[in-house]
Amino acid sequence: MTGTETMDEGRLIAGRYRLERRLGGGAMGVVWLAKDELLDRTVALKQLLLTVGLSKKDAEEARKRSSREARLAARLQHRHAITVFDVADDEDGMPVLVLEYLPSQSLAEVLAARGPLPPSEVARIGAHAASALAAAHAAGIVHRDVKPGNILLSEDGTAKITDFGISRAADDGTLTGSGRFAGTPAFLSPEAARGEKPTAASDVFSLGATLYAIVEGRFPYGENENQMALLYAAAAGRFAPPKQAGPLTAPLERMMRFAPEERPSMAEVAAELEQLATPAEEKRRRGGALIWSGAGAAVLVAAAVTALLLVNKGSDGQNAAPPASVSQQPPTSAPQPAPSSTSSQAPSSSAVPPPAPPPPATTDPAQFVRDYYAMMPGGTAVGWTKLSPAMQERVGHDYYLRYWGGMSKFEVTTAPHQTGPNTVESELEFVQNGRHFHELHRLSLITVNGQLLIDSDSV
Repeated sequence: MTGTETMDEGRLIAGRYRLERRLGGGAMGVVWLAKDELLDRTVALKQLLLTVGLSKKDAEEARKRSSREARLAARLQHRHAITVFDVADDEDGMPVLVLEYLPSQSLAEVLAARGPLPPSEVARIGAHAASALAAAHAAGIVHRDVKPGNILLSEDGTAKITDFGISRAADDGTLTGSGRFAGTPAFLSPEAARGEKPTAASDVFSLGATLYAIVEGRFPYGENENQMALLYAAAAGRFAPPKQAGPLTAPLERMMRFAPEERPSMAEVAAELEQLATPAEEKRRRGGALIWSGAGAAVLVAAAVTALLLVNKGSDGQNAAPPASVSQQPPTSAPQPAPSSTSSQAPSSSAVPPPAPPPPATTDPAQFVRDYYAMMPGGTAVGWTKLSPAMQERVGHDYYLRYWGGMSKFEVTTAPHQTGPNTVESELEFVQNGRHFHELHRLSLITVNGQLLIDSDSV
């Protein structure tokens, strides 16, 4: 039965999924709208297809490997990725993916219907897709087939990426036959086109090529229908510079650099695209908040430095001057009134008392997370120090600031509670960049030098 569509309308899969109508299909599978009769919800089912002519042994290996890849994809939970709810088997033993159903159009369909999209809209779509891909990369998952057909755009403008893991099975010869490469030539990175193993940097290039096509209205490697010609062009990394991308031009060129190590990380891409997609008025509002937050932090730093100077009487102070940004008034030589017990003058900076010592660090994971969320979204200066070095490296400071800075409402709806030795879960409700979210967050904690730190945050 390999290579053929074996499911039909009304059929019951795995004893619970009732097929309603076919939504579409391609070389790697057929997608159906279905009803989960156990949970009474609408889902999408993707039946994976094998290539005609595989031997019995190869077909069996194909089933096993594609099932493993599908289950790997099911580990990713992100608001901008189509969720894999379940992996069932059809009557032939082939895995059937049970997916979140999103009423939507693919970017390929949007481009065909509307033509090129404006740079600001492309930046917003790209930021959504990049955030999901960054989460996948952090989990060790490389998509391998980022293209307009695999990014869905819902009615409210939310973008979600789909088909994680499927192209990897194809690359291993399980779905499309031995000797074929994974991905679509028009959006392949040079190294993938040359047959090298795709990496996270390859996904960065492919997302850049996808956004290039959406904003320019043409493929990066030209409109040649000859797939081998496209493959050669991709291997050489030859593409015409974008002409309609406007502020997206520089980010796209960085994402599509020939050498993988010269491309930004996907997390950096997400942060930059989100910045480009943010309206100017909102940027000004966020900027003002950050300035005040930064000024407050600078004052605290200045006070702490002064306290150290008072304690260390042997220091001349020349290497511990407060930051220039704290001193707003030019020095004056005018005589100052002598201090007295009735003077209304504010004390000089040299007389600022040392700050109160911080409370001892809690060793209770749930309390630690409660304290962390209690200072958000405005307490990013301190919040950043609550992340482990590995988490800081994965997230990036700029993205961290933009993530929390984009929130106009933040509420913990289910109090943090410990679910494992180093795991705390809580439900959050927030409005970010004008969109409402309700999410279950699972934080993993580690202890460094006697202090708890957040090492991962999964949704």
